[in-house]
Amino acid sequence: MAKALVIVDMQKDFVDGALGTQEAQEMLPHLVEKLKNLPADTDLFFTQDTHGENYLETQEGKKLPVVHCIKKTLGWQIVPELQDFTKNAKAVIEKKSFGSTRLPTLLKPYTEVEFVGLCTDICVISNALLLKAFYPEQPIAVDASCCAGVTPESHKNALAAMKMCQIEIRNEEL
Repeated sequence: MAKALVIVDMQKDFVDGALGTQEAQEMLPHLVEKLKNLPADTDLFFTQDTHGENYLETQEGKKLPVVHCIKKTLGWQIVPELQDFTKNAKAVIEKKSFGSTRLPTLLKPYTEVEFVGLCTDICVISNALLLKAFYPEQPIAVDASCCAGVTPESHKNALAAMKMCQIEIRNEEL
């Protein structure tokens, strides 16, 4: 079957909003270029970090007291540069946690799955490891040039951790 590309949490709040970083902004053009040049047999899946108005009362909100990705707000939206790509996606998955419990079912039939997006050290690693736990023989990759972490150091640490778990890291030198 075809290859799947999972675009993790490319939302305004993570690029140039409440939790945005320079690294996320610098990575975005690389991701746009990648999406423009994908083989036709690649299916797209987007995840969307999704919180409610009570975010600060949740466990995550208490540990990370920065209001972000509140459903239906501007910060929750997929960044404008990627909006056109969502139209042809197989799914846009709202997730209330770091990892999406829907992804393993949706991605089971694919012969290869690649992850890109934000944040390498939180949601990208969570989803890649979740999928690897479900399907240890399924080839799983991460394109490091199309990811950014909370910090450059935590990005590198997450890539190293995923390598140790037999996830292929691509374009790490870029």
